[in-house]
Amino acid sequence: MKVTSTAREIWQRATAPADWSRRRVVGESVLAALLGLLGGWAETGHGWPRMLLVGLAVAVLTPARRAFPASVLIAAGALTGSTEGGAFLLLSLAGWSAGARIEGVLRALAAYSASFLCFLGLGLGLLSWPEPLLLTAILSTFTFLAFVVVPGLANRYWKQRRTLLQTLQQRNAQLLRERQMIAGQARLRERQRIAQDMHDSLGHQLALIAVQTGALEVDRELTGRQREAVGVLRQASVAAMQELREVVGILRDGTAEEEPPVSRVVAGIDALVESAVAAGMRVRLERSGEARPLAPAADHTAYRVVQEGLTNAAKHAPGAALDVRLQYEPDSLVVEVVNGPPPVRGLLRAESVSGGQGLTGLRERARLVGGMIFSGPAEDGGFRLAGLLPYGSPAEREGRGEGPRGGRTTFVEGEDDFRGQTGGGTPGEGGAVIDRLDPREEFKDIMSPKKSRGCLVGCGVALAVLLALVLAVVVGLGALMKEAEKGTVDPEVYQSATVGEPEHDVRHRLPPGSMLITADVKKKLPANPPGAQCTVLLSSEISGDLSTDLVYRFCFRDGKLIEKREFRVAS
Repeated sequence: MKVTSTAREIWQRATAPADWSRRRVVGESVLAALLGLLGGWAETGHGWPRMLLVGLAVAVLTPARRAFPASVLIAAGALTGSTEGGAFLLLSLAGWSAGARIEGVLRALAAYSASFLCFLGLGLGLLSWPEPLLLTAILSTFTFLAFVVVPGLANRYWKQRRTLLQTLQQRNAQLLRERQMIAGQARLRERQRIAQDMHDSLGHQLALIAVQTGALEVDRELTGRQREAVGVLRQASVAAMQELREVVGILRDGTAEEEPPVSRVVAGIDALVESAVAAGMRVRLERSGEARPLAPAADHTAYRVVQEGLTNAAKHAPGAALDVRLQYEPDSLVVEVVNGPPPVRGLLRAESVSGGQGLTGLRERARLVGGMIFSGPAEDGGFRLAGLLPYGSPAEREGRGEGPRGGRTTFVEGEDDFRGQTGGGTPGEGGAVIDRLDPREEFKDIMSPKKSRGCLVGCGVALAVLLALVLAVVVGLGALMKEAEKGTVDPEVYQSATVGEPEHDVRHRLPPGSMLITADVKKKLPANPPGAQCTVLLSSEISGDLSTDLVYRFCFRDGKLIEKREFRVAS
């Protein structure tokens, strides 16, 4: 059972859907085939069976590195050390991939160390000639660090950098949302305070007006005309109290009504005009075009335009004639209220009370529904108020390409949401507020103690590897220079040696020789004389032909120099 569960777990890791999209399968297949062919081609000198085995092993391990990075890294190190370099590209690729895929610094360090030991141990154990072990170990270490460890560290750093940037982006988006939520709740508390004040003050005053006008309406001493005017005042006070209750509810809840009351939409403009006529105003209503439905907010805005126009005319131009026009255009509704000059200029102007906020509020209402408001003097000395209100909702106009954002509200304003990374919503809604906006605290959360220790360990390991790499480069270059001195001889020394001269005198003038420098050259030279021991050295003089090397061979037998020869060997 344990074996079965282990095999099932390995299969699930190897076939994880997140790691094997269609595009990735194609790319990994091509890469595995290419590395397999190169690996087999590098073993051409050892027969077809070995070529096939090495190529197949490289092709199988190449895609397996995604699911088993540590195991493939160790296997690639062993395969590279036991071959003639056929798996070296796989080892470098496995080092790059394992840097980002092995979780934990200690696990990564253990995997790279095991891979290096396999690479170095098998490489030294399969040497076919007595090469200096120290120099070979230094060069192997330098190669492993430069082509396996350094790519792994680079990939690991790149992954950590991407993760940190993504985390910072998420934190930034969270901070922006929290800031807007705090501001929204502050506005909601202020609205609730204003709603309470309005309910306590304005509600009381309007209730008194309604009661007083109701009592006055049934007074027997009033004439019919006066009783009719008092009735209009009572209806206006009752309507004002109803609207006040609705406004207070909106302020307390923080949300507007989905559908405004029927009495306060375009269909209620007739009743609004009739009330104005009953109050003694000269109002004429005109309609033109084919009536079309508006969105609820635009419908209510049209009503408010007419209401504001009639109110302003009553305050600033009492007795003036008014024209209310509703013109249905193909793409929008034009609402217009035009009044002529007042019969007596200055009448009641000093007593009228104006807050100066009516037109400002109208413009904001129209802007929210995608329309606009125009107000200004008319040609005959009167005043003109007009509103242009499009049909349909903002979302529908966005779908037709008529709006910039489709009326979508977001937690973050445009100038703050510089990455466009926050979702929509209404400020002040959506749960509790996390009151924690200090960036230093956020950075502490990102760099938690566990992550900080891991980061410090990773930085320490990277620094140690870098120092080891620099040290290996310095030591390796020094060793190579020493080996070069041991394996080269000046042409004058070659000319000074004579056949028959004692071996001791000749060797005293010659360097000891280097198997590392002359190992490949010896294979290309003819066989040594029978019973002779020969020393092969390269010429220290650089020839004009860089494709060949000048090689000197000194052969000794019975304590004397029996032969010295000069060869041109292809480099």
